[in-house]
Order: sequence, then C-alpha cells, then structure tokens
Amino acid sequence: MRKVLPETLIGIRAARRAGRVLILSALGALLSARRAPGKVFLTQDEALRLAFPVGVTVERRTAFLTEEQQEQVRRLARIESPPEALVAYYVGVRDGQIVGTAYFDTHRVRTQPETIMVLVDPAGKVARVEVLSFLEPEDYLPLPRWFSQFQGRQLDDELSLQRGIHPVAGATLTVHAATDAVRRVLALHRVLHSEPSAAPR
Repeated sequence: MRKVLPETLIGIRAARRAGRVLILSALGALLSARRAPGKVFLTQDEALRLAFPVGVTVERRTAFLTEEQQEQVRRLARIESPPEALVAYYVGVRDGQIVGTAYFDTHRVRTQPETIMVLVDPAGKVARVEVLSFLEPEDYLPLPRWFSQFQGRQLDDELSLQRGIHPVAGATLTVHAATDAVRRVLALHRVLHSEPSAAPR
C-alpha cells in the first residue's frame, strides 16, 4: 500500500476546506443576486412620454374626493382601504379632445413599494401599464408581458386574478398588488368623471 505523508494529508484537507468555502461563497453570491434589491426603471416624465405621443398636450390636474367618493372608489375597486382624498392625474389633449388620462399609483408589495402608471383611454379602459419603480427584489417582478394582460380591460369581474388576469408563480404578492392598483385607478377614474363634486382644478 502506498504510504501518504502527514504533510500530504494536511494539504488534501486544506484543499477540501478551500473547495467548500468556494462553493458556499458561490451559493451565497447566487442567492444575493436572486434577492438583489429592485430599482427605478422610469421617471414620471419618461412614463408620460411613453403614454402620450408627440403632438399631445399633457395637463396636470388635481381633485379632492369627499369621504363618500373615497368609499365609492373602495367599493368599486373591491379593495380594503379607500384612496387618499387628494388625487393628481395627467390628461392628454389633442385638437381639443382628451386622448387618455394617466394615473400614478404607489403601493406596498411585501415590505417595499412599487409605483406604476396606468393609462386610461376615453372609454374608461386600460390603455397601458408601466412599472416606474419596484423596490422589492427584482425576481418578484413579473415580466412586461404579464402587465400587458391589463390592456383593454375595464372595471368588471374579469379584471381579477384567476379570471381575466393570470397569476404568476413566485410573484403572488406582486400580481395581487398590481391588480388591486389597476382596479383602484379605474374606479377612481369612473368616480372622477361621473361626479360633478369631484371636478378637477
């Protein structure tokens, strides 16, 4: 039998320990990368440029909701909490006609916020959804094609998970939060444009 010298055994053990450290370091780096914090994708101005093409005048408007209107939005959206009383939104006008209305909604996903823009067309349907910022780890953020499901949707029973909107494995909280946000915006839009007392300034 071939004899192994003590110093050789020490070298083998050291190499094995070093190998284990490298493997653990690589796994740690991989997990850190998968849980890397989210980021800002668009500024508000950049999002508005995507929403409204050249030739469209964008007007910022504000409205104040009464408590009754806040509760109406909550019921229409089927969400737990009513929206803030002060509402800011952006109207795109071309040749004297409104071509769309953009709302920015910031909400908590798990522990960190997400901000999305929802563009509503003159018929009260979703024309576009853009993610401006997502501060949870990015692997909890669905791909853009998931958000495209909202396009053309109106405020009805189909605008909900397991019906018109498909869930995403591993991003359950995100898809719930985004769907609630889109419903909240459409409910807000309906109340703002059907009640004279919520007239914009």
